[in-house]
Amino acid sequence: MNIAIVLYDRFTALDAIGPYEVLSRLPNARVAFVAAASGPVTTDNGMLTLLAERSFAQAPKPDIVLVPGGPGEVVERAGGSTLDWLRQVDRTSTWTTSVCTGSLILAAAGLLDGKRATSHWLALEELARLGAEPVAERVVFDGKLVTAAGVSAGIDMALMLTASIAGDTVAQAIQLGIEYDPQPPFDAGSPSKAPAEVVELLRNRSRFEAEKQSPPAPLSVPQ
Repeated sequence: MNIAIVLYDRFTALDAIGPYEVLSRLPNARVAFVAAASGPVTTDNGMLTLLAERSFAQAPKPDIVLVPGGPGEVVERAGGSTLDWLRQVDRTSTWTTSVCTGSLILAAAGLLDGKRATSHWLALEELARLGAEPVAERVVFDGKLVTAAGVSAGIDMALMLTASIAGDTVAQAIQLGIEYDPQPPFDAGSPSKAPAEVVELLRNRSRFEAEKQSPPAPLSVPQ
């Protein structure tokens, strides 16, 4: 089973690496990081670089396609080789998937028109504008299109996809192998649970990044 994980400048690392840790453990899995051109690709904070082993031209027919999110998605969904490649490989893929704002790229390619889909909670309105039917759920299946909410939801999506492909026992064994047993120190993982001031902090930060289109600065709370 050939799995292609898309990389582009300023993608979010966990969007790609979280699902990689799950899907790479599927029986007979062959995972490749792919990009418009092979070579190093830098994440959204500029502190980590992954290697795209193959160009899009070298990955014509993956069985599973995964598109991560990140602030660089704005450039990717504006047009170009990423959208063209996604349209091409979706014709033959078994599963086309995304994590976080990666769904905005799928939507910009026209792959989510009229489809139920999710994204980071701050991006659901934009997802609707791009033609999808936004759903505030952690993982959404609509046919072969599978989308995950923000960042960490990619692990959940990959485990659910694994169960669909190889069965619950294999998925649970992978979950146990990576010891995915979330016990977060705070109950602030969604806007419905987080304190109002935390939600506003993230909204303001998101607006700033959209305006500046620069790597995110560390979070700081006014004294």
